[in-house]
Amino acid sequence: QVQLVESGGGLVQAGGSLRLSCVLSERTFSTYAMAWFRRAPGKEREFVAVIAGSFGITVYADSVKGRFTISRDNAKNTVYLQMNSLKPEDTAVYYCTARYGTTWSRRESDYDYWGQGTQVTVSS
Repeated sequence: QVQLVESGGGLVQAGGSLRLSCVLSERTFSTYAMAWFRRAPGKEREFVAVIAGSFGITVYADSVKGRFTISRDNAKNTVYLQMNSLKPEDTAVYYCTARYGTTWSRRESDYDYWGQGTQVTVSS
């Protein structure tokens, strides 16, 4: 079975940075599109960023574009989310997710496997 484990969450002041990591327990890591979603308090889970398994294609939600960077290291079975210029509005539980296949999607329902989430809290 495929398992994902997120790490790197924590408390940071507005304007600060955090880097989230997610390890996929699957030897064919490169065949999965990897994405980050988040769930803010009182809100539904929303798309943040995705990186496809081929060509380094990345797509971001408008709310994080220019501030967040998603990347992957296939040799380490790890996807990262570098979060800069954090805002209180970024406070949420961040979830790593994987979709079998190399294409990307913004749709939550298109993803097959989910991590448990890691809390990111941005103080003002």
